[in-house]
Amino acid sequence: MIDALISDDLDAFAAFAARLNFTRAAEDLHVSQPALHTRIRKLEGRVGARLYRRAGRRLELTVAGERLAAFAHDALDRAEAFAASVTAEPPRPLALAAGSGAYLYLLGDAIQGYLAGGTRLRLMTTDAEATLAAVRAGSADVGVTALDVPPDDLDVRPLARFPQVFVMPAEHRYARRRSLRLADLAGEPLILPPTGRPHRRVIEARGHDEGITWSVAVEAEGWELMLQFVRLGVGGAIVNGSVVVAPPLVTAPVSDLPVVRYYLLTRPDRADDPRVRRFREAL
Repeated sequence: MIDALISDDLDAFAAFAARLNFTRAAEDLHVSQPALHTRIRKLEGRVGARLYRRAGRRLELTVAGERLAAFAHDALDRAEAFAASVTAEPPRPLALAAGSGAYLYLLGDAIQGYLAGGTRLRLMTTDAEATLAAVRAGSADVGVTALDVPPDDLDVRPLARFPQVFVMPAEHRYARRRSLRLADLAGEPLILPPTGRPHRRVIEARGHDEGITWSVAVEAEGWELMLQFVRLGVGGAIVNGSVVVAPPLVTAPVSDLPVVRYYLLTRPDRADDPRVRRFREAL
């Protein structure tokens, strides 16, 4: 079976595992979406197991898919390393998977420091679930994301921790408070992420436990858009404390919401990769 897999099929599956989206993976490979579907289905037949499944609106790898993706990336890495040793080409870039908030507020200096050493970097914008999947599958060498409970199958290093804060205009009645409780926000018009997003689930679960209700002023995706709605006077927002907030807005920690913890993630077999070590040093 292994001989049958040493082909363009591995490259195709690695591209699919990195994107978990047939349209984008097909564009990366410069093939049609139906052709990529066919290749993945044939690959499933050779492996004898489902490689992905649908979870709501998104796709996710099965355990067999994660193992095959890791095998594919490792095989491609070895092939690239051999080619580089023969042709004296530079090694492939370090692949980093992280969310937009981490890129905006945590990783800027590290990325600049890493690139200043003359090394290359490939950046992937992913949410927490996709970050974990990319690191496990090997499409990302390093992942940075916020997690409630870090996984035990990856090399996990604490990176930073932040309170959750309430963002409001400087003239808000709570603007001089040093901290708030979620109950203080009862009845407030809040700017929240869309339904089902992890940040919103945490807030709603705590509010439900304490019998707190508020009105949803607007749903917004991304910290910067939420801040813009606060500036416009639409309402207040609860955001990750890593978010940079400037006047005329002010913040107060929400003391009874959980701290947000960011972690640096790698697969154990890549923890000693020189590129990974350099990135850790840049952090």
